[in-house]
Amino acid sequence: MLRLLLLAGTHGAVLLAGIALGIYLLPIITEPDGPPPAMLADAAQDARFTVTLREDLAGNDFLHWGKGTISVSGTRIVHQGTLAPGPDYKLYLTTQFVEDEAGFLPLKDASAQIGDVKTFDGFIAEIPPGVDISAYNTVVIWCESFGEFITAGQYR
Repeated sequence: MLRLLLLAGTHGAVLLAGIALGIYLLPIITEPDGPPPAMLADAAQDARFTVTLREDLAGNDFLHWGKGTISVSGTRIVHQGTLAPGPDYKLYLTTQFVEDEAGFLPLKDASAQIGDVKTFDGFIAEIPPGVDISAYNTVVIWCESFGEFITAGQYR
């Protein structure tokens, strides 16, 4: 009986570890090709605002971080850098700088969701019509599936 419980426990632990690893690796495996560096640089040229992402925000850890720069123009947001890989990332604009989940959650409903982030080595996101970037001051990247803060940068 003890042997059966031990086998069930060890097999269950391996199964859970496999599921967790799969959730983490699936976005990396299925990540589409991102824009080439020259395209990112060209898209960032008309930016009205540029911010450097910091890796020392309160919500950052070894699985949730971003580095590089984010450029904001009236029509698009460009990230040149690297994000920690993960599933279901969303790009938001907020009216206040936030640096963790506790800061973002109260603002989430009033924030402008710009779109999905599917690449981790730079992206270009088109700003939806009707979104005025001057009404906001911060870009936030958020993992919708797990409710995790990834990174943020205050652009004005």
